[in-house]
Amino acid sequence: MSVKEKKKSADTVAGARQRELEKLEKEVDDLKLLAGDVDADAELERLREQVGELRKEFYAHLGPWQRAQIARHPQRPYLTDYLPLLFTDFVELHGDRAFGDDRALIAGLAKFKGRPVAVIGQQKGRDTKQRVIRNFGQPKPEGYRKALRVMQLAAKFGRPILTFVDTPGAYPGIDAEERGQGEAIARNLREMARLPVPVIVTVTGEGGSGGALAIAVGDRVNILENGFYSVISPEGCASIIWRDPAKAETAAEAMKITATDLKELGIIDEIVKEPEGGAHADLEAAAHYLDEVLDRQLAELSATPVKDLVESRYKKFREMGQFFDLQP
Repeated sequence: MSVKEKKKSADTVAGARQRELEKLEKEVDDLKLLAGDVDADAELERLREQVGELRKEFYAHLGPWQRAQIARHPQRPYLTDYLPLLFTDFVELHGDRAFGDDRALIAGLAKFKGRPVAVIGQQKGRDTKQRVIRNFGQPKPEGYRKALRVMQLAAKFGRPILTFVDTPGAYPGIDAEERGQGEAIARNLREMARLPVPVIVTVTGEGGSGGALAIAVGDRVNILENGFYSVISPEGCASIIWRDPAKAETAAEAMKITATDLKELGIIDEIVKEPEGGAHADLEAAAHYLDEVLDRQLAELSATPVKDLVESRYKKFREMGQFFDLQP
């Protein structure tokens, strides 16, 4: 059997499992309407166990492309979903003090377990209206400049910075280029590298190119189990290499975009566990897993001298992507 035939066979199996899982979940929802009936309750419990086992098996064998689809799931938690579960006293700050306010990026001050912090992250939308307002989670220069303004404010008052990455990339429109998209991203990279406070980054969904990296230079870089992080989208890579966006799955495998691949390559520091079925299946559980990681890392970084913190952060990113030819 050829590689192409094997891949087609694997896709067919995955699709069949997904359809079977969806069918069982529908049956569970139907049986909930009969709650109180002894036979229905017994059948409901049996189906719940079957759904749980099937979901566990399905998510244990996902490929890079399937995980990318989960990272983009329309019901996947966004920053506004995590905010009330992880933080208290959040106050959003608007504008870059130069052009305007970018709704694709949220930035503000809050408290994490009673400690003052700065919170920054991209925000997508649930419906068409929200997506247009949030520009589909693609910030423009004023968004990155707003983020930097809040970071510098946090540094001035000694507040740790927690960023949440979930974007297909920076907005590539003409107006963004006219206002200095590249310069805004480059400036953020430089300034984040020398912030004198702990910086913890978490990729919650998709981390796309420089648009993600512009708020992702941190002492610790985490990624949720089903998130992905790459220099370009699988579709974009397929369009460039094969002139065919339909080869996105092949590109996703070659690009090493999954959490496991990124951990092995040293791009990210820790993989944050997700509940069975993905973060969108149980928001509170997903927030709980993330809360534990952020709390532990913040305690570790807060005990590190500022000089060591900055030097270690700079060294961490300078060493990424270095390759050596061992041949004589």
